Amino acid sequence: MKKNKLGKSTIEISALTLGCMSLGTDKQKAKEIIDAALDKGINHLDTADLYNFGLNEEIVGEAIKHKRNQLIVTTKVGNHFNKQTQDWYWDPSKAYILTEVKESLRRLGTDYIDLYMLHGGTIDDPIDETIEAFEVLKQEGLIRAYGISSIRPNVIREFTNKSNIDAVMTQYSLLDRRPEESTLDLLHEHGISVLARGPLANGMLSNQALQQIERKGKNGYLDYTYEELIAIYQKLKTYPDTLNELALKYVQRHPAITSAVFGASSIDQVKENTKLGTDDVLDSKHYKELQSITKPITYQQHR
Repeated sequence: MKKNKLGKSTIEISALTLGCMSLGTDKQKAKEIIDAALDKGINHLDTADLYNFGLNEEIVGEAIKHKRNQLIVTTKVGNHFNKQTQDWYWDPSKAYILTEVKESLRRLGTDYIDLYMLHGGTIDDPIDETIEAFEVLKQEGLIRAYGISSIRPNVIREFTNKSNIDAVMTQYSLLDRRPEESTLDLLHEHGISVLARGPLANGMLSNQALQQIERKGKNGYLDYTYEELIAIYQKLKTYPDTLNELALKYVQRHPAITSAVFGASSIDQVKENTKLGTDDVLDSKHYKELQSITKPITYQQHR
């Protein structure tokens, strides 16, 4: 599978990333899903300390125990959680980040994190303090690179201007094209990689699109009505590519995108999402056609 450079770092990640949030809590099954992804050429796993209140990191850590040096691991921080009471609050403070990184390292069973990301954030956060924490961790060798996971243009711009982030993870799909208007070009100009999460739009752009639209799109999705979602599905299914392939090809077309992040709760889902050769680029004609089928939605908040 094609590998792309992560920002200005020396890290190279696969054009597809396995998002680990959907792995579940069966450790053997999770290991089999991760192994299937690795067999398909994926080298990048994305988790977060909050997923299953630390259990997801533990599961990932156990699954990669004997192959850590073959993999790029991303995890996230900022949600100060209590495993016993299963509640949390937002805490992007320097003190919390410097403490919590040690817990993530312990759960992952590793002595370094490749990419450490702030798991959200608002423009009212102590952003300078957050950046200081990541820079300290980088200098100490506990992390190789850092970034943020955010959909908020104002927050993304602030980190772009003030920090040395190498990556932004943001929601982006054929149905959610908001980053095209606000952040993709900006990040590309600054040499910051974009990791596109949700490229299958909650399954509504997957090979099971019709079932997922019936389940999740009855009340619409973003600016789309249920009827519009059905109409889009009818048009997309006329293409020779599967819907999974079209959805992944679409987000990878923009030069800012370094990797598309998909979740999987089964080996079959890994296989569905890795059928497409990552060198198989969507041409301009089909790219514009797909854009004409959907809407160029814009962010109304956090501008």
